[in-house]
Amino acid sequence: MKLENKKAIVTGAAKGMGAEISTTLAREGADLVMTARDVAALEKVAQKVRALGRQAHVVACDVTDEAQVKAMVASSLQAFGGRIDILVNVAGVTGPIETPVQDIRLEEFDYVITANEIGTFLPIKHVVPTMIAQRSGKIVNIGGTSGLRGYPMRTAYSASKWAVRGITRTVAIELGKYNINVNAVCPGIVETPRMMKLCEGKATVRGWTVQQVYDEYVEDMALKRVTTGRDVANAVLFMASEDSRQITGQHLAVDGGWDV
Repeated sequence: MKLENKKAIVTGAAKGMGAEISTTLAREGADLVMTARDVAALEKVAQKVRALGRQAHVVACDVTDEAQVKAMVASSLQAFGGRIDILVNVAGVTGPIETPVQDIRLEEFDYVITANEIGTFLPIKHVVPTMIAQRSGKIVNIGGTSGLRGYPMRTAYSASKWAVRGITRTVAIELGKYNINVNAVCPGIVETPRMMKLCEGKATVRGWTVQQVYDEYVEDMALKRVTTGRDVANAVLFMASEDSRQITGQHLAVDGGWDV
């Protein structure tokens, strides 16, 4: 197994990509601390992880609250005997859709920036001292292909995902001397309940059917198929394993060719 006995934290682990990433890491041998605000949903994922024979610790945490993040990391260190090998930052929000920049309210913009930027920064801040002491670690941030190109009508979300890339590249430079790899996996649209809500929201604004919006996404992809959670999880597994030993400060797009 690629991650045998590794100790990992996954934020935003309750649903969608986060749940798929968690079970994939466990399948490859990792013990997990899984965090989110929805503890009931986390417990369902934890049951799957335990069924794979791995440890699964559930910790309620708002990743934009520094006190909660600090406590979550402390809980992880206690559960794992003082070690953290992998951090995967999945937690995030989508924000306003089909909204021109002049119509985005300040509080909406601030909400997205806070969730997606600070929610990536704080777990890194509090995990890094342990990884530095170990002189090893893998940090994988979930960005997005909207952070690789402009994304009309999604200014807040696009700005936040560009920022995740900036955090990734800068922290990679800082931590390289400690044998810590920092990379980003950048999904395009992913087949999850969140995608369907996005399609429904766009359909409502445009006066389209949900299927028309879905088909538009597919048509924009070179491979003409929508990315699955497993596709993203496999990319995260690569970045979290020794297969990516000599890769840091990079982004890996998993989008079916949307950004080509």
